[in-house]
Amino acid sequence: MNQNITLQTLTAAAFAPFGDVLEASGEPDKIINAGMCGRYHDRAKLDFINGRASINLFNATPRSLPYSFNLIERHPDGSQAFVPMSEHPFLVIVAPNEGAIPGEPQAFVTKPGQAINFHRGTWHGVLTPLQEPGLFAVVDRVGPSSNLEEYIYSNQYVVQSHI
Repeated sequence: MNQNITLQTLTAAAFAPFGDVLEASGEPDKIINAGMCGRYHDRAKLDFINGRASINLFNATPRSLPYSFNLIERHPDGSQAFVPMSEHPFLVIVAPNEGAIPGEPQAFVTKPGQAINFHRGTWHGVLTPLQEPGLFAVVDRVGPSSNLEEYIYSNQYVVQSHI
């Protein structure tokens, strides 16, 4: 059985329970580089247990809407940031934690220039670009133990369309 999900615009307030929206909006916190660069300081709360931060490059296959999924994952030992290396929007799927399993998923679409950082332990969908290139820098935890839990819903969820 399919369950439909309405796509939402990604905003800092709507995404706050799951992580941080990274974007250069408003006035910069500091002007640096002889007045030639605005710095938007400390926009993500990186959080790692028993490991360190690593920057990886991912090249994901773009998906199209409607998008069907049943797999969701989380990283209990570290936050994870998806930073697109293009101006194209991408899909962000998250779910509240209900004990040891994820609850009902929600879907957001980013605006050009936005990136996201999932809080440690947040259930989320896989990296889901909506067009080429699907190239992302991913800030992740690297350490001696596995940092991945996957969950497969019994139903397929379908993200319907753009807003």
